Amino acid sequence: MAARPKPGDRAPDFSGVTTGGATVSLREFRGRKLVMYFYPMDDTPGCTKQACSLRDHNAEIAAKGAAILGVSTQDEASHRRFAEKYRLNFPLLADKGGVVGRAYGTIGGGGLLAAAKAIVGMAERVTFIIDEKGRIAHVIDDPDAANHAEEVLALL
Repeated sequence: MAARPKPGDRAPDFSGVTTGGATVSLREFRGRKLVMYFYPMDDTPGCTKQACSLRDHNAEIAAKGAAILGVSTQDEASHRRFAEKYRLNFPLLADKGGVVGRAYGTIGGGGLLAAAKAIVGMAERVTFIIDEKGRIAHVIDDPDAANHAEEVLALL
């Protein structure tokens, strides 16, 4: 596992398939901010609260020049069901092998809970705000799932 990037670090490049079937990469977000949030699993209580918080404030986040991208290790079909069920208005990246999560240090970190999640391929709940030049601007290590959009907006 790579060390978790810190503010000022270059964001690790990534590429993957989203809920809409499109392949996206970090370079596609150059020139705008990216709120890239890692979450453990589709359609669980905390992950649903977090996604819905971001959904409900997506227009405000976009008005501050940022896009949202959710990342977890479930496949595209799981992400599609989750996005449709809760009418998510941003893409979810299918990180099936955990490659993106490991690059961002959200899979396999220290501690017993992180180790247990890593065994089943689940990412820790961490959000990275990436600036227009592809650098980490902020890291939210322990987001408040129900009020996550407010946390993000305060940093944009």
